Amino acid sequence: MRQIAIYGKGGIGKSTTTQNLTSALGEMGKKVLLVGCDPKADSTRLVLGGLMQKTVLDTLRTEGDDAITLGTVMKTGVFNINCVESGGPEPGVGCAGRGIITSIGLLENLGAYTDDLDYVFYDVLGDVVCGGFAMPIREGKAKEIYIVASGEMMAIYAANNICKGILKFANTGGTRLGGIICNSRNVDREHELLSEFAKKLGSQLIHYIPRNNVVQHAEINRKTVIQYKPDDPQADVYRTLAKNVDENKLFVIPKPLAMEELEALMMEYGMFN
Repeated sequence: MRQIAIYGKGGIGKSTTTQNLTSALGEMGKKVLLVGCDPKADSTRLVLGGLMQKTVLDTLRTEGDDAITLGTVMKTGVFNINCVESGGPEPGVGCAGRGIITSIGLLENLGAYTDDLDYVFYDVLGDVVCGGFAMPIREGKAKEIYIVASGEMMAIYAANNICKGILKFANTGGTRLGGIICNSRNVDREHELLSEFAKKLGSQLIHYIPRNNVVQHAEINRKTVIQYKPDDPQADVYRTLAKNVDENKLFVIPKPLAMEELEALMMEYGMFN
């Protein structure tokens, strides 16, 4: 069983990318558990056909520890992907990272990590902003990290910060970077920039996802592209991403760039020209 966390700047399309990736793996016959680690609880919506399932923290608040079973917090979506949403605290109260810590512990106790699982994916909120969100890295729950980025400065800045988090806990948790996923924003020389950025980290650009309106159309219809238009070229993009992740053998402790190096890289590829 491979446990993978997907990180990236907020709004970069991380949850959409993760759901299309897991759907493509499910289509391949892989058994997948998808754990949403975002307080918005939208990490599994497309896989579940639009269902906003009750989160672990909401269930704990309303029903208590003793009433929870695996069936109350885990739903099955397309391609038999099992889905869990960690959720978060009430607005303005507590740490959102607590949902991740609580959910993973609960899933372990309830026996969600079965022997037939090929993959567990953790879709984690934005940057590594606190210890709670770093939990899959810090405690070695996820051995592989993929970072969704684009050619925009803040997306690359966030990706670099995430690599600092991986580096910090690489020896204690055993976590490694599997690669960068470019979710294109049509920035000039974007593919080249992300390839070079990944190379400087000591890693790789695992796949380039071109911008395509069919992704938004699928979301409006509460589906992944794999479900919505399985014959569309964009569906094949996600299938290739799934194949690249499935066959990946390059896992590294990243070498984050200094801010001066990041700026020089972006200037080299025309971002500030």
